[in-house]
Amino acid sequence: MSTSTSTRPRTWQEGRRFRAWELHQQGWKQRDIAAALGVTPGAVSQWLKRAGEEGIEALRRHPAPGRRPRLSAEQRAQVPTVLAKGAEAFGFRGDVWTTARVATVIEDVFGVRYHPAHVSRLLRAIAWSVQKPIRRATQRDEAAIAAWYTERWPAIKRGPRKKAEPSSG
Repeated sequence: MSTSTSTRPRTWQEGRRFRAWELHQQGWKQRDIAAALGVTPGAVSQWLKRAGEEGIEALRRHPAPGRRPRLSAEQRAQVPTVLAKGAEAFGFRGDVWTTARVATVIEDVFGVRYHPAHVSRLLRAIAWSVQKPIRRATQRDEAAIAAWYTERWPAIKRGPRKKAEPSSG
């Protein structure tokens, strides 16, 4: 096999496919190539067919293209800057970012609609985390809660008192 930079394998899988082609060129049978490389004869058949029809470069890794992202790379890079303005700058009450809020802002700013579940994956990819708002009752009395913690809680926390003598049974 030629070791020029154009045919040098980038991964061990490419190396295995190039080696299969090389062994085929030396006259090896497909089943012997498969046994030598630890793959199925069907895999070797596909590799050799591809290399025969499209050339040896067809043995390189071809990642599945998948769907093109809705946000361009430039727009995706702008998301942290947009979110840094704060949730209240976009009309939300409280400066907490949730996936639903981020989805709304992305749709408003970039015209791209995402499901909130996907927004969490997008935010993880750009190293951002969303916050879950703490839901509290509107009639909550912070002073009464603080007093309870300082006065009542220590007595409850101590637990039951021990008796001086064991009980008779």
